[in-house]
Amino acid sequence: FGGQDDDTAKNDAAGVRKQPMSENPQTGLQLRSLIKKSGELELSLVPVPVGEPGADEVVVRVEATPINPSDLGLLLGPADMRTAKASGTATNPVITASVPPGAMRAMAPRLDESMPVGNEGAGVVVKAGSSEAAQALLGKTVAMIGGAMYSQFRTMKASDCLVLPPGATPADGASCFVNPLTSLGMVETMRREGHTALVHTAAASNLGQMLNKICIKDGIGLVNIVRNAEQAKLLRDIGAKYVCDSTSPTFMDDLTNALVETGATLAFDAIGGGKLAGQILTCMEIAANKNAKVYSRYGSSVHKQVYMYGMLDPGPTELNRSFGMAWGIGGWLLFPFLQKIGPEGAARLRARVVAELKTTFASHYTRVISLQETLQLPNIAAYAKRATGEKFLINPNKAG
Repeated sequence: FGGQDDDTAKNDAAGVRKQPMSENPQTGLQLRSLIKKSGELELSLVPVPVGEPGADEVVVRVEATPINPSDLGLLLGPADMRTAKASGTATNPVITASVPPGAMRAMAPRLDESMPVGNEGAGVVVKAGSSEAAQALLGKTVAMIGGAMYSQFRTMKASDCLVLPPGATPADGASCFVNPLTSLGMVETMRREGHTALVHTAAASNLGQMLNKICIKDGIGLVNIVRNAEQAKLLRDIGAKYVCDSTSPTFMDDLTNALVETGATLAFDAIGGGKLAGQILTCMEIAANKNAKVYSRYGSSVHKQVYMYGMLDPGPTELNRSFGMAWGIGGWLLFPFLQKIGPEGAARLRARVVAELKTTFASHYTRVISLQETLQLPNIAAYAKRATGEKFLINPNKAG
């Protein structure tokens, strides 16, 4: 892990506590992403005021916030980072890059609007409003979700803060929303829609490893699709039983056999473009027909569903329609899902995350970087690859 073990990364992420800093901050830096009408992406650090919290609000000194694939969509947008250039100073860097003309129409809602970045994070409550709930959080280490986390300070409603268990650092809790709740949401969706097992693509990711731990613990069949032998070994080493390498010449047979054994008829696809979603549906159809007692020219009556929740491949989704008529493809996003299951359902999932924060839902980071280091071209090139096993953690209060 780039010369840093997990404990070192956690200590770095929390190291700001050892630095002298006012607990009554007036301003703090915030990372902003701007796409101009001229077709240029601009990344910069902007000082923003830190106001007094309202009665039911707290101010959190953000000490750890991950760079997730979902963050990159807002941070970099569709910009061609091969054109990226650095300017400004070491303490106030600015990055610019060209946005391809063909992508500008989709960017219309955000043109010339400087946008804060960062879905989730964790830190220490340094100021609290007058309410009992807010005052109870003063000095506590909390996790948060709600955007604008690539900031030195974040004002939040007390009710939106998740108190971390004793001994947990901000680094422990920085990623306790998006990946954990997404993986739990996949299992919850499976149960609610009447499926009994799952398929997951790009399965060696941090999220994919969490999903494996959940399914192993809960006794759920999980078919993992990866892109090389190294990723397959990584999953098998943590106990995964069904791992299929999409680059193998026997991939379709391997996938079909795994589907026959598990009975999986639901897939969550992080890839999006290309042939993979269609291949999954085809293999599901073959697996279903192996157990069919009656032939139907319309294909199996077993419903097969693929949900796309990512877009690692932004190209067209190719379907060969060799999987009958009982199938569906749709999109799946965490926040609409949480709204669908309601406050009680979401609270139940969050409670499990807290209970298993250092086991099932532990995250591992390659590097801990400052806000300034987030805007260094070599680091952008590294985290923009979204490579398996390379996960960056930002400590906004780390010295640049």
